[in-house]
Amino acid sequence: MNTVVIGLQWGDEGKGKIIDYLAEEADVIVRFQGGNNAGHTVVIDNRKFVFHLIPSGILRKGKVCVIGNGVVIDPKILLEEINFLKKQGVSISPQNLKISFFAHVIMPYHKLMDYFREEKRIQKIGTTKRGIGPSYADKFSRCGVRMVDLIVPKIFSLKLKDNLREKNLIFKNVYGRRGFSFKKIFDEYIYYAKMLKPYCCDTLEFFHKHRRLNFLFEGAQGAFLDIDYGTYPFVTSSHTISSNAVLGSGALMLKIDRVIGVTKAYTTRVGEGPFPTEVRGKISEYFRSKGKEFGATTHRARRCGWLDLVMLKEAVKINNVTDIVLTKLDILDELEEIKVCIGYRNKIKPYLFSHLAKVSPLYKNIKGWNASTSHIRNYNDLPFLAKKYILFIEKFLRKKISFISVGELRNAVISK
Repeated sequence: MNTVVIGLQWGDEGKGKIIDYLAEEADVIVRFQGGNNAGHTVVIDNRKFVFHLIPSGILRKGKVCVIGNGVVIDPKILLEEINFLKKQGVSISPQNLKISFFAHVIMPYHKLMDYFREEKRIQKIGTTKRGIGPSYADKFSRCGVRMVDLIVPKIFSLKLKDNLREKNLIFKNVYGRRGFSFKKIFDEYIYYAKMLKPYCCDTLEFFHKHRRLNFLFEGAQGAFLDIDYGTYPFVTSSHTISSNAVLGSGALMLKIDRVIGVTKAYTTRVGEGPFPTEVRGKISEYFRSKGKEFGATTHRARRCGWLDLVMLKEAVKINNVTDIVLTKLDILDELEEIKVCIGYRNKIKPYLFSHLAKVSPLYKNIKGWNASTSHIRNYNDLPFLAKKYILFIEKFLRKKISFISVGELRNAVISK
């Protein structure tokens, strides 16, 4: 069975843990978009692992993890991640980690350009300034450096010289900044190329050869950060939705059997942009403190709010979701009353995101259960009011909630 795991909100839904959980039954785990602006967290035996580029399934023995062609790679960050995991006793080799030849490389000028563009904007996007957007821009401008280019010195040298000829003029004439040294970048990145070359391969051939195995596709960010279907322009620079799984991975011959959408029991987002159910004051601080709502990659405090079922229903439709995972249910344990957005007073289509900043949400008030759920592993043992909350979400979305996460630990998952 081939499964895609996708975020249904603005990212940070807890996908890393769910991918690690589902990876036990998979053979190959594939990351198909985004860069090191995403962070997936898995906690095992009180040890925290934060992944930025490597699929979370690397912690499962006997699995193959693939970084697909739709990912943009900062080679320095990837090497740091590989070395960190090795020090933690995680086995990583070209046999269990593969990088697509066609994945694009984030260069130093991408990161600086990301920073300067954001600084000059009147309307701030809230970019992580890690060079993700400029790298994707170069990809579609047909001047990007791919992994297959990076590992061949002559080709890399030619492409780098060509790019610096343009980029250095931009830095000088637009931003009034000094440009980059060819030699310094070349020497640094040739070292990265030497270290990463053993992992690089023709993933299309690999997928075709192993097409009868069970694949798990790992999405980064969330549905409403998709470059087309998200809250544009406050989005990421790639397609985060499920239909990009085969294109961004290179597994073009595979059929997707299941799309699992992951949502928190409430809502968060990082950066700028509309957020209809955002709350402030004590309840916001409660979510942020109890839910540890700080970015795994950026450490930025997340904006917090109530669950928005209107947007969630749209995400289910966009991603062709078959079933749902509800995470962080335990964060609601101490609340006497829980609000859920079931509509907007302003009559707009959910996809008219430019209007979202002006909408006023309609809430359904649900009584809290005031009991701990973090120790529960059987659905029938959940408090009655917690099950009522879950059932309400299922009925609104007309989709089954198959799994419920009630804590950080690997086994804190309830199968329904």
